[in-house]
Amino acid sequence: MLKRAFDFILSLSGLIVLSPLLIIIAAFVAIKLGRPVFFTQQRPGLNARPFKMIKFRTMTEEKDEYGNLLPNEQRMTSFGTFLRSASLDELPELWNVVKGDMSLVGPRPLRMHYLSLYNDFQKRRHEVRPGITGWAQVNGRNAVSWEQRFELDVWYVDNRSFLLDIKILFLTVLKVLKREDITHEGDVSMPPFRGNDKDKVSEPA
Repeated sequence: MLKRAFDFILSLSGLIVLSPLLIIIAAFVAIKLGRPVFFTQQRPGLNARPFKMIKFRTMTEEKDEYGNLLPNEQRMTSFGTFLRSASLDELPELWNVVKGDMSLVGPRPLRMHYLSLYNDFQKRRHEVRPGITGWAQVNGRNAVSWEQRFELDVWYVDNRSFLLDIKILFLTVLKVLKREDITHEGDVSMPPFRGNDKDKVSEPA
C-alpha cells in the first residue's frame, strides 16, 4: 500500500510539474517524426495481465517498397536517439503509473509474445507491477544479456522494499545523467528475446 501511494503521488505530481516539458517534446516529435506523437503497445503487467503502455515515439514510420517497416536502425533519427539517451521518451509512462498499470520501480514491461518464451524462473518477473525503471536498468540496462537481465529482475522480486526503490530511483537519475548502457552491441536498444536454449531452461544458481 505504501508503494502504491508513493507511486501515485509522485507520478501525478511529476505529470503536473513536467506538463510544459511534455508539451514541448510532443511538439518536437510531431515536427521531426510525424504523428502520432505517442507510441502505444500492449505489454504484460502484474500477473502478466495486458495493458497499453504509452511512450513518446522515437522512430519514423519509413517502409520499404513492399510496405514493411524498415529495420530499427534505419528508422532511428538523431532526435529519437537523444530522447532515448535522456529517457525522455519514457515520461508518458507516468500516466501508466497513475492508472496502476505500472510502478515507478519494477521489471521493465517487455513484449507480449515473449510470455510463451519464458521458463518458470523468468516468469516470476510478473509477480510485481512492471516499472519505468528497475534493478536491471541500473545494473547494465541494455548492455547486459537477456539471461542477466532476467536474473536481476527476479532478484528485485525477491528483495523488493521501499528503501530499495528509493535507491533504484536515485541510481536511475545518475544513469540518465551519464547516459550509460543505452544500447546493446549491434542494436539500437536490445535485440529481440528469442527464448532459452533447451540446455538452459533451469533456474539460475
